[in-house]
Amino acid sequence: MPLEATMMIIDNSEYMWNGDYQPTRFAAQSDAVNTVFQTKIDSNPENTVGIMTMAGKGPEVLVTHTKDLGQILQALHATSSKIGGEIDIPTSIAIAQLALKHRENKNLRQRIIVFVASPLVGQAADEKSMVKLAKKLKKNNVAVDVVCYGDGIEETTEDSKSVLRAFVESASSGDNSHFVSIPPGTSLLSDALISSPILSADRSAGIPAELGGTGDIPAASGSGGGNQFEFGVDPSLDPELAMALRMSMQEAQAREAAEAAASVQPPATSAPPNAVTAPTDDEEDRLLQQALAMSEEQDVEMDEEEGEEGEEEEEMDEDEDEEAAIARAIEMSMRPQEEQKDKK
Repeated sequence: MPLEATMMIIDNSEYMWNGDYQPTRFAAQSDAVNTVFQTKIDSNPENTVGIMTMAGKGPEVLVTHTKDLGQILQALHATSSKIGGEIDIPTSIAIAQLALKHRENKNLRQRIIVFVASPLVGQAADEKSMVKLAKKLKKNNVAVDVVCYGDGIEETTEDSKSVLRAFVESASSGDNSHFVSIPPGTSLLSDALISSPILSADRSAGIPAELGGTGDIPAASGSGGGNQFEFGVDPSLDPELAMALRMSMQEAQAREAAEAAASVQPPATSAPPNAVTAPTDDEEDRLLQQALAMSEEQDVEMDEEEGEEGEEEEEMDEDEDEEAAIARAIEMSMRPQEEQKDKK
């Protein structure tokens, strides 16, 4: 995550009353300042931000280094009653550089962000003087971002560049400085600034590199040129949506890989306890043999039972025959006695 001490130089000249940026240039600038502060602090809690003016009675430092948004908002409110005069860019940058030099944490890199919404006057309009100042900043490892809007937007020709653009290019070291020109339009100044390269690194600092975070985001052009992002979503504008889309794609790829592996070799699954499993061919043969043997045993038992019952019936018949014979013998023995009685 970027470790930076940032000093913002705001324009509080008389041109800030214009309403070409809704509701006014100064109000649009205040919103952009708030966005820059929040983005810097959110990207790294060790970052600090300061703010100063460059018009009115002269350049004035309002807050040197702070992590408290309340101090920034209070400084903007105080400046709203001090609008007027002309801007002095070279003097303001020199004072901002001096304030950054005395930062408490020397590990923080130095950055100056200049908001320009007024025509260039004095040394600021002299390209040679501005390039000389830029080389001094580069030597002292101070990065510079310039945000031009309103009357601060300079007309350029094919043969020459604007003074501020040449100033930024001369101060840049390893593409650490940026020039952004924001013409009037329906979009807010802060929205255009978020999608610019000034804040793209800070916006993507909280996103892992494999999900489109720092290192994978192409820098947006200062003129608002469209860059092609994965899934059609700029991670610097909506990191949550970009992360959700990337995770969804990874889940789909993992699911496809699992299905492909399953089609090649189905995974062996262990049956849970008490689960009924289908018997194999050998088991089926064994079960059939047991069933057949059991049925044969039952038949044998049933035959034995039937034989025993037959024997009992035969025994009963024999008993009945003997009783009948005895009864007939008794009857026959008694007949002669009865016949003799009748004769008498």
